[in-house]
Amino acid sequence: MTSLSASLVRGALSSPFKRAGRPDATLPSGRLTRPAAPVAPGPLAAYRKICGFAESGPLPLTYPHVLAFPLTMRLMTDRAFPLPVLGLVHTWIEITPHRAVRPTEPLELVVYAEGLAPHRRGTEVTMVTEARVGGELVWESRSGYLSRHATTDTAASPRSAPDPVGDLPAVAEWRLPGDLGRRYGAVSGDRNPIHLHPLTARLFGFPRAIAHGMWTVARCLAEAGYGAEIRSVRAEFRAPVLLPATVTYAADAAGDTFALRGAKGRVHLAGTVTR
Repeated sequence: MTSLSASLVRGALSSPFKRAGRPDATLPSGRLTRPAAPVAPGPLAAYRKICGFAESGPLPLTYPHVLAFPLTMRLMTDRAFPLPVLGLVHTWIEITPHRAVRPTEPLELVVYAEGLAPHRRGTEVTMVTEARVGGELVWESRSGYLSRHATTDTAASPRSAPDPVGDLPAVAEWRLPGDLGRRYGAVSGDRNPIHLHPLTARLFGFPRAIAHGMWTVARCLAEAGYGAEIRSVRAEFRAPVLLPATVTYAADAAGDTFALRGAKGRVHLAGTVTR
């Protein structure tokens, strides 16, 4: 968590000196690695609780992403990374569990940047995270982060979204407290100001603090009870959840398509599962 906080500070200081959309922009080719280490039981228990996962069993599907996020931030705030981290928006994530991971297994984590792509609203970077046990790839993810800027590339388009989810049947309703961002930030280490308090969120254009996107997808996966028996899951972050809020988790009968909806049916998150 200390290294993550340092990266947030470094990102805030370096962002004004970076300009997104440069045609000659390149990504750093290196990989950042955390040597194999056991999962700390205390933070894991706190994460399970705030996201609604079972108190025991394999690692939650989203947890390796949380463990590796300090590495991701270190890479994205490095001088060689071409996009300013301030204002970078997490737009989607794809998780591929190759097998269930026991909390007692030491995880080696690797993070690297895979590619830059034009987007109708700017430039999108894909970040890859891999988790290994004894050299075996047991889990991996890809995430899209959007740097918004003016663009004349009208051919650029976002990645394909899941099928329309507005009519999915409601499964559960959740009341999210105003301090959810601070509570999740304390557990995950992600203390981005947009999640912590209305005053700090307003500095970045939000009227109130917003929920972490990774909390919303984790809470949906916990509600559905998905585990490593699935081949992959993809979630699109479509609209921020302003806190406090009441949201509805919806899913089809098979659980292959799910969504998180807010007031007036606004879709905050849409996801698909491949079995």
